[in-house]
Amino acid sequence: MASNIVHNIAALTNQLDATRGIARSHVKLGNGIGSPTFTPAKKPTPALKMQPVIDDHHKNSKQTIHEGKFGKFGGKFVPESLITCLAKLEAEFNLVLNDSKFQEELEVALRDFVGRETPLYHAERLTRHYKDEEGKGPEIYIKREDLNHCGAHKMNNAIAQVMIAKRMGRRRVVAATGAGQHGVATAAACAKHDLECTIFMGSEDIKKQSSNVVLINLLGAQVKSVEGNFKDASSEAIREWVGNLEMSYYLMGTVVGPHPCPAMVREFQSVIGKETRKQAMEKWGGLPDVLVACIGSGSNALGLFNEFIKEEDVRLIGVEAAGFGLDSGKHSATLSKGHVGVYHGALSYLLQDEEGQILVPHSVGVGLEYPGVGPELSFLKESGRAEFHTAIDKEAVEAYKRVCKLEGIFPSLEASHAFAYLDKLCPTLRDGCKVVVNCSGRGDKDAAIVFNY
Repeated sequence: MASNIVHNIAALTNQLDATRGIARSHVKLGNGIGSPTFTPAKKPTPALKMQPVIDDHHKNSKQTIHEGKFGKFGGKFVPESLITCLAKLEAEFNLVLNDSKFQEELEVALRDFVGRETPLYHAERLTRHYKDEEGKGPEIYIKREDLNHCGAHKMNNAIAQVMIAKRMGRRRVVAATGAGQHGVATAAACAKHDLECTIFMGSEDIKKQSSNVVLINLLGAQVKSVEGNFKDASSEAIREWVGNLEMSYYLMGTVVGPHPCPAMVREFQSVIGKETRKQAMEKWGGLPDVLVACIGSGSNALGLFNEFIKEEDVRLIGVEAAGFGLDSGKHSATLSKGHVGVYHGALSYLLQDEEGQILVPHSVGVGLEYPGVGPELSFLKESGRAEFHTAIDKEAVEAYKRVCKLEGIFPSLEASHAFAYLDKLCPTLRDGCKVVVNCSGRGDKDAAIVFNY
């Protein structure tokens, strides 16, 4: 085993050297701040033939994290002016990972403020819906992240990073949001810790998610409208942060961006998978057989998957938004249809045209409308450790209604993509197979969209 790890690390090192060479000679300037993109290759990158050696964090969750590389993906593709700032953030992050006082405070906040642990709920009627004529089929469980304070998994990361911002002496937090769930969570965490908060949101998303805009304002935060959608709001939030690095803290809501941002978000969302493991052992005395999560940029999926990456018998399934169809040009299926490039500071899969310019994503689930995906998920795709599929808008809307009627639960339209894939997945599974679907957020915010669809 040790020799395999050494061989794999050597292979990864060679890949990183090759990647750095490409980055120097072929990178093109994209259409967002700090967002150069590679011209897409004519042929897809071949899958990596190696075990998923990710980084030190996957060997020991409390070790110091270096490099931020997942195979060839990740890294820091940022202006020199940001390097020092990111280095300070990385140092602080590694301190809190091993700071017992911080960890105790976070544990209390997750329990008493966020409302953890969230249930692993046996969806009995949904299970019966997918049984065959002989009454055989998988058992479906739902990880109820929709029951977190503010209604989504986003609070797990927001409360932890606001605590870090306060430790670093930052008085103002800047964030970008799509569906508004990260914006609401960040505003609530800032209110709790008496920090100023500015949330950037695309003008299109403000119209679709007006209820979350009201909540953000009620929590004392300022909402700034940016023409476009989430990708545009993200670029503008980064510009705002860069203009005041000493006093502002950019709170990344998902597993994208330059290191250490993806590693931080993954760490603080990994509580989802840790709880799932414990609850599965309590409920049926073993691990789940299949984990299913929607994929936008990746935070809820990695939050669930991270605990099980080394468990080879556990299938990891991510479901992307196919919008109007993969051939329509109106989708958010980055891993299914994208090409490797650099955007918002990291190397990953992107939706981009032949000139390397970022394409506008689409999904009925606003929170999935991002043209990139986390570098670690990009690696999990190429290494073959996780599998990725898609669901179109119509399938997600139907799944939303199905979960409402059968289980009395309003799933977000984002999470509904994961539920939609059960139609194709369940007939292929053995009787009694344990399937866990991550309900990453609640869907009352989406009720009007579904009703009028």
